[in-house]
Order: sequence, then C-alpha cells, then structure tokens
Amino acid sequence: MLGERLAGFVYGTIVALSVLIAGTRAYRHEPGHIAALVLVTSVVFWLAHVYAHALGESVVRERRLTLAELRNVGRHEAAIIEAALVPVAALLLGALGVISTTASVWLALALGLAVLAVQGLVFARLERLSLTGTLVIVSVNLALGVSLICLKLLVVH
Repeated sequence: MLGERLAGFVYGTIVALSVLIAGTRAYRHEPGHIAALVLVTSVVFWLAHVYAHALGESVVRERRLTLAELRNVGRHEAAIIEAALVPVAALLLGALGVISTTASVWLALALGLAVLAVQGLVFARLERLSLTGTLVIVSVNLALGVSLICLKLLVVH
C-alpha cells in the first residue's frame, strides 16, 4: 500500500513546500497563516485529485463509483494532505511562539527536504535499486526541494 501512496506523498510534499514559499512572501511574520495556507491548499489539491481520479475510474468502469469506491479513492489520495502535516507542524511551532517565525519556516523547509529524501529511499527500497539508483532518485527528489528553496531565496529576499 505504501508504494501505491508514494506518488501522493511526493506530490503533496512538493505542493506543501511550494505553498510554504509563496506563503512566506505573503505572510512573512505570520507562521499560523502560512500553515493554514499550506493545509487548505493541500486539501483543495486532494479534492481535485479525488474528483479527477473518480471521474477517470467511472469512465473506465463505465458506471458511477459507489460511495465505498469513492471513499477508497479519497483514502488513497489522502497522502497529499498527510505530506503537508510535517511542514505545518513546524510552522505551528512558530505560530505558538515556541520558535521564531524564521526558524519555523526554515525548519518546515528542512523537514520537507528530509521527507523528500526519505521518500526517495522508500522508492529505491521498494524497487530494489542499486546504490547508484538510490543515490539518483534521492538526488532528484532533493533537487526538486532545493530548487524550491532557491526560489524562496530569490523571491522572498
């Protein structure tokens, strides 16, 4: 089941990091607003994926999906929302005053990168990739995350 949901986790992490960067520009000193923006956007993308997947499945099956089938699609795509929870938790530390806003944003970005690296490792393990293959997939995942952080540095600073 993890292999089936891996795409949602990777996609959700990239969406969360992208929104985090855009949110930092709009709400520079408000980590709670940034967290809400990340979470709400993730839910909207989840709904869009559930809708699109359900439409596709209905066409393939040549009938409307049952409520149970639709719930199954929702659970399958929930990885998009779940991926946002780690950066949102870091941002909430800033919103609660446990750490500074700046620290919470950088922590959210760092945790997002760590999650992307772990997702690459999970994929490599599931696919039984060689060390070289593992390094390539982890590097690609990290390159996506690092490019978003570079964008943050260019846009926000």
